[in-house]
Amino acid sequence: MIHLVLFEPEIPPNTGNLIRLVANTGMHLHLIEPLGFSLEEKQLRRSGLDYHDLARVTTWTDLSTFLRDSECKRRWIVETGGSDRYDQVHYQAGDALIFGPETRGLTADQIAQINAPVVSLPMVPGNRSLNLSNCVSICAYEAWRQLGFQLPD
Repeated sequence: MIHLVLFEPEIPPNTGNLIRLVANTGMHLHLIEPLGFSLEEKQLRRSGLDYHDLARVTTWTDLSTFLRDSECKRRWIVETGGSDRYDQVHYQAGDALIFGPETRGLTADQIAQINAPVVSLPMVPGNRSLNLSNCVSICAYEAWRQLGFQLPD
């Protein structure tokens, strides 16, 4: 299983879309607080449709607790300007893909705290970033493809 990690997500529909993604791929979504919304927010519920009960979602109080207590085996940070492309990494079951907040990404201190390789998606030079839920979906499907689209036990 692949773990998808959102650090301080801010936009409810992005998280709702990813709840739907993990429900349909068997992945595990981790949300690191503070969240920029309530998990009961109407926009979040609407974009996740009726998948909330089918998705594995864990909320963490902070980054330190997640890093100390999660069951993730290896970590990959996905951030603009990463040294390797997301599709050139060899993913393994239990890997975590960590994404920063929509409006600001991860800081240098947070990247140092996570202490993991930083990968990125190619895009047109000079553009800021892709939509978070699109970026997570692209990376999630690459990792799942490499694992032969295996479903968790």
